[in-house]
Amino acid sequence: MIILGIDPGTATTGFGIIKQDKTKNGFGILDFGVIATEKTLSDAERLNILGNDLEEILKKFKPDAVGIEKLFFTTNQKTVMTVSQARGVVLYLTQKYKLPIFEFTPLQVKSFICGYGKADKKQVQYVVQKTFQLKKIPKPDDAADALAIALCAAHYFPKAAKLR
Repeated sequence: MIILGIDPGTATTGFGIIKQDKTKNGFGILDFGVIATEKTLSDAERLNILGNDLEEILKKFKPDAVGIEKLFFTTNQKTVMTVSQARGVVLYLTQKYKLPIFEFTPLQVKSFICGYGKADKKQVQYVVQKTFQLKKIPKPDDAADALAIALCAAHYFPKAAKLR
């Protein structure tokens, strides 16, 4: 089972691809990183780059399911629209490829990963590092968040498959 986690954004969209490792009874990382766009580009150009790069990831790794962070904004209202546009591109492409989509709020991801919904980024990064037995914390933050989202989706995907 291959799971793609997405932390959407216009400037940077984090992605993390994990694969079930039956020998270790857990998951290993296939790839992670960010899709970055230049601030000087128009929103349409940035969304096009995001769409093209994400489609390449989908074709290369052929995930079985996708986890994506839901919008949750309390402090930075300015970025709501652009992040929602990026999320729309992600949802469109994952639906185009007929992939099961699991959506999580930041609170849900933190609760699942750290056992505490108000955990800070460093705590999430630390747990991701330890879970995947990495020598360093995955960088940038968006990529570490995407790996955490992928773990959440991996947890829920088998349960959802049994319900079908």
